[in-house]
Amino acid sequence: MEADLSYIHTLEAASSIHVYGAGLNVERTAHSAVPELRKRGWRVVPVHPRDGGACIEGVPIRSSVEEGTAVEVAVLFLAPERARAQVRRLLMTQHETRPLVWFQPGAEDDVALEWLADAEWPHVHADCIVRYSERHEMEKPAISTPWYRQIADEDGSQCSVWSAHASDEHASPPTTTVEWVGDLIDLGTSKASVPTYIRSLRDEGESLEACALR
Repeated sequence: MEADLSYIHTLEAASSIHVYGAGLNVERTAHSAVPELRKRGWRVVPVHPRDGGACIEGVPIRSSVEEGTAVEVAVLFLAPERARAQVRRLLMTQHETRPLVWFQPGAEDDVALEWLADAEWPHVHADCIVRYSERHEMEKPAISTPWYRQIADEDGSQCSVWSAHASDEHASPPTTTVEWVGDLIDLGTSKASVPTYIRSLRDEGESLEACALR
């Protein structure tokens, strides 16, 4: 079953796509979806609770979506019961614009679909977003943003180590606790403690990117 053509405009208007379930397991289609969507120009945000802080071809994985972070398109590569839980979280979160919720084949949950229909949220099921973008030859100007990670120091000192990375720069999976990971857009909007603190360090007239490199 092919998704409605009206979603072409929705995807073209979106700058970011959040991919829930995209982790380090290279055998999962969620993993390969990240570079496939990235090469078509979207800012792709993989979300995986266990693999946060690692990378998929230079794209940092977030363990969750933090308060203040806008979600435009939520793609669910999840088992149905987990998809339902994620839909519940999305429905309970305040959004300036309701995100398009895209169930990858196998993620569909009747209860979640009913919730979205009742709430009049845009949603798609029974089609693959990667194949959909390929069929309709969708491409956008690439969005390149540096990304950042804060982890616990390996020496056990309880200090933190902040690192800055270029767009699409790969970094090895962390071996200590990940305290925060995100790109420049996350750094500017997330209400989590680490990005909030970094923003507080900005000097007058200083860009956030320059501040993050200090």
